[in-house]
Amino acid sequence: MCLRILTVFLSVFIVSACSQYTDPAHVTAPRIIDQAIDTLAQFRELENLKSIDDHIPGAAGILILPHVVKGGFVAAAEAGTGVLLARTPNGWSYPAFYILGSGSIGLQMGIQDVSMILILRNAGALNAVIQNQGKFGADASIIVGYVGAGYEGSTTTNMGADIVAFMGPGMGAFGGVSLEGAALVRRNDLNNSYYGDGATPQAILIEGRYTNPGADPLRIRIDPQ
Repeated sequence: MCLRILTVFLSVFIVSACSQYTDPAHVTAPRIIDQAIDTLAQFRELENLKSIDDHIPGAAGILILPHVVKGGFVAAAEAGTGVLLARTPNGWSYPAFYILGSGSIGLQMGIQDVSMILILRNAGALNAVIQNQGKFGADASIIVGYVGAGYEGSTTTNMGADIVAFMGPGMGAFGGVSLEGAALVRRNDLNNSYYGDGATPQAILIEGRYTNPGADPLRIRIDPQ
């Protein structure tokens, strides 16, 4: 019986998550850009998330993850692809593609699809992601605060946080979404497909050596209107 439940669960999880990784890069990259625009608009319409606009004006970077799918049976996995943009003297950079991934062991079962927006409040947090493909919890100097459904008691305006994570409404049921132990890894396949060979996050976000007009609608929507 447990094996049957596990098989059904894993099938649902795979169907929900795999399109981010199995579709061709030239299809996936523009789709994620469009989904990031929609995610930002949706957050601004939700009462408990629209305070995101209070954090954006002073931010060093923003990471938008339209779909983070978490699921498991005893062991859990969490993964989602999104885009990172950095503030530059000329406005927001073009986006670099990243994947968020984590795993854990414990008594847990379920599946959850949730949107996340991470506000990187200082250059240290931004550099931790770009240079080190930052692992949350591994660097003691990076403090993450949470805003969203289920996190009201832990926000306290997050004044001391290097990164503020805004969690959107999740579909399904699963206990606790957390970035502790999660790692952000650059998706070279999407970066190269969207910009051309050699398009590293450093070259896209900091050096400004790569552009794609398809991302302009996202760039102009980041700052509050």
